[in-house]
Amino acid sequence: MATLTSPPSAIDGRARLVLVVLCAAQFMVALDFSVLNVALPALGADLGMSHSALQWAITAFALPSGGFLLLSGRLGDLYGRKKLFVSGLALFGAASLLATFAWDPASFLAGRALQGVGAAAIVPTGMSLLTTTFPEGPQRDRALGIFGTLLSLGFTVGMVLGGVLTDTLGWRSTMGLLALFSFLVLPLAPGLLPESRTPDRPRLDVPGAVTVTGGLLSLIYALSTAAERGFEGADVAITLVIGLALLVAFVIVESRSASPLVSLKMLRRRSIALGNLGGLITLSMMTTVVFVLTLYFQETLGLSGLMTGMIFGIQGVMSVVAGSFAPKVIGRLGARRTLVLALVGQGVLTAALLGIGTTSGALLATVAVSLASMFHLAAIIAYGVTATSGVADEEQGLATGLVTTTQQVGLTIGIPLLGVLATTGDVLYDGVRTVLALDAAIVLVAALLLALGLRKRT
Repeated sequence: MATLTSPPSAIDGRARLVLVVLCAAQFMVALDFSVLNVALPALGADLGMSHSALQWAITAFALPSGGFLLLSGRLGDLYGRKKLFVSGLALFGAASLLATFAWDPASFLAGRALQGVGAAAIVPTGMSLLTTTFPEGPQRDRALGIFGTLLSLGFTVGMVLGGVLTDTLGWRSTMGLLALFSFLVLPLAPGLLPESRTPDRPRLDVPGAVTVTGGLLSLIYALSTAAERGFEGADVAITLVIGLALLVAFVIVESRSASPLVSLKMLRRRSIALGNLGGLITLSMMTTVVFVLTLYFQETLGLSGLMTGMIFGIQGVMSVVAGSFAPKVIGRLGARRTLVLALVGQGVLTAALLGIGTTSGALLATVAVSLASMFHLAAIIAYGVTATSGVADEEQGLATGLVTTTQQVGLTIGIPLLGVLATTGDVLYDGVRTVLALDAAIVLVAALLLALGLRKRT
């Protein structure tokens, strides 16, 4: 374990450079989740992908990035977090080049899938390196605040860059940007990052790794396929059942394992379990809002991809603002209370989006989604603090594996679960409003559950 010391609330010297590298990688991965959104129509036309198949341009990345997270986090614990982090960066860069120069849908989707595998190595090891570098307290809160800000900012900046790059250089430049980003960060990581691993080197929980990875892959596949053509297909039902069965088997395996991939004792800690639930809700529901508003702006209001990207750029600026003061709010109110209040704010402002119309509503949507993103960013930071507090350094890989799995699964499941409702009806506008209403209701119910569940400290 490597810990860099500095004044109680300050981040300076080498620790600041470590944070820059970790946050740059996190920003790059978050960027990948959204940079293609605005470019999808141009991508489909160039590679001959149907409108319904375009969902797989996103899902091919999200599927492995969510499915392999827990396994990657544990491999980093056992064999070296820096080693796996650097390997993930190299794979991500190479895969981005493949996607940039893809000659047909198969080669493009292969590149996206390999990007996802690289991201699955980068994200949990990066979070573990952060929490073992910065001690629990003000330093870690500040570091997680910056980390969480860049997670949200990367997603929204991706919307802006996607529009600008597609309109000026074409959709391939969005993937080329990710390759460039990766190869800029890669040379810095080996020399700056401290190596860390668990000192006792427990055995890898192979049954747990197989069941949880298979379960997550099956579940995400089922939800993503449902987003493309609904829940009627036999493959959707079969993979959904398989995914749930494997996740149940995973729980049974972990309860009997001497070196579990996920400590059930850890999950019995209310702060960890409910903190991750809050993270899952805020991420999945906000990405769904961004997805349906992208459709609304372009297909209902007729705005260009560039204008749509600029609107989400305002959202990104508001996220940065929120990231600057959210750690202070957490310091004053506590992470648990901040998480609940942030979810309430996100839910109320999502409900306000129901006021959009078929010929006007861009201003209302811009203001509401920008303010909602501020609460959303505060929720991301608060859930990260809540779900990693009180965890020993040797268990940080487990705790941060859960946090990063929550992040990636949250970014993955919202659109398949709710976004499909916006595109399957005859009138897109009606579908968008249905999604927004359900989205707001889910966030507000989650806020109530967390308020009740987090009343007592654990």
